[in-house]
Amino acid sequence: MNNTLTIFKERIVDNNPILSKTLGICSALAVTNSMENALVMSLGLIFVTSFAEMTVSMLRYHTDKHIRMMVQVLIIAWLVIIVDIVLKLYLPDISKALGPYVGLIITNCIIMGRCESYAQNNRPVSSFIDGIASGVAYSVILLIIAFFRELLGSGSLFGFSILGSKWNNWTAMTMPAGAFFMIGLLIWASNEYKKKKKKGGKLYD
Repeated sequence: MNNTLTIFKERIVDNNPILSKTLGICSALAVTNSMENALVMSLGLIFVTSFAEMTVSMLRYHTDKHIRMMVQVLIIAWLVIIVDIVLKLYLPDISKALGPYVGLIITNCIIMGRCESYAQNNRPVSSFIDGIASGVAYSVILLIIAFFRELLGSGSLFGFSILGSKWNNWTAMTMPAGAFFMIGLLIWASNEYKKKKKKGGKLYD
């Protein structure tokens, strides 16, 4: 249990893939104009990351190193196809809104990075947990960005009006510039948090 909590804390707070390494920002820019789109993309990525890591871990002793990357891409692509089919079947409107960005989950550096660096060296259960933690870490940032972009840009959340008709929408927040602004702000806040913890000698406790 403690190990699981440590993994989640490390992925979400101390080594968040977007804030620490600016990985996966294409979808962060594209799908965070609404909470609904960001939530669906987040759930899809958590599913793909967790099951991809678990599958890669299960096959790690049976995959030749010369074709390892090809096998990983094949596994990820297979899982993304499942996500795409489910969205088209049950959530066609959201599927259209997300467009090609569902397919681009295949090229997400976070998934490939965790499969290669973690799943190849750890057991399936640990890899599955790491996949969930990595997906959640990514999702937290996506949802924070989407929250402010939709609220300030449209005055709503999940399509429901929150700020009322008197609110003047910030058009810039509905554009990619709004996502860049939010990502930059979150990276700055994360760096300041780490600096304060490091000065207190607690960053690596």
